[in-house]
Amino acid sequence: MEKHELPDLLMDGVNTAAGGRYNQVNINGVSRINGALSAHTCKCDGVMKLNGDLAAEEIEMNGNLNLKGNLKVGVMKLNGVLSGEGGLRGERCEMDGMLKLKGNCEVEELIGEGVFHVGGLLSAGVIEFGLHGLSEAGEIGVESLVIRKKGNAAWGRLLGGMVPKFKIGLQAKVIEGDTLDLEYTNAEVVRGGTVIIGEGCTIGRVEYTGELTVHPGAHVGKEEKR
Repeated sequence: MEKHELPDLLMDGVNTAAGGRYNQVNINGVSRINGALSAHTCKCDGVMKLNGDLAAEEIEMNGNLNLKGNLKVGVMKLNGVLSGEGGLRGERCEMDGMLKLKGNCEVEELIGEGVFHVGGLLSAGVIEFGLHGLSEAGEIGVESLVIRKKGNAAWGRLLGGMVPKFKIGLQAKVIEGDTLDLEYTNAEVVRGGTVIIGEGCTIGRVEYTGELTVHPGAHVGKEEKR
């Protein structure tokens, strides 16, 4: 069926529905979806629990999304918390909140601030992210990566204390990319073309092909020009 022939799913209050294919999904309140869900657009203001995969061209999440499967999206705007048992594949993710995935995260752009926990590989063309807590990924592979410290008390209160106080930073085993500009990052290996190791970083080894800049307040175990 074409998009305009698909039904809409509109849920207000506390509801349960089956999965399926829809044109628009609009949720206000607390909803549980049993089964995979695909839609042209999906907007949720509240809490959404999905027992399956979610696929949508556009997602706007204001609240809490708990996903038992994988997420595939064109553009996603996340204001709140997204917890996924699987991975995420998408074009652009704009977020102000927390992203927790057990699998991989593969996006063209990850822009925003908050906290992310990626159990596998975080792969992106561009990442520009402000840290409000302790973020982590197994490995990070990018074209361009900019990490900044952005923690503030007001933001922490919005998450109800889920982000440990005074623990602001990024942890990863390996970070690799063409252009890397890091702050408050702890990694075993950083590998790139143009690399800036900023304040608060602890890096075991830096391998670079272009230029390397190291902040006086950072610690680098070994530097290798390739």
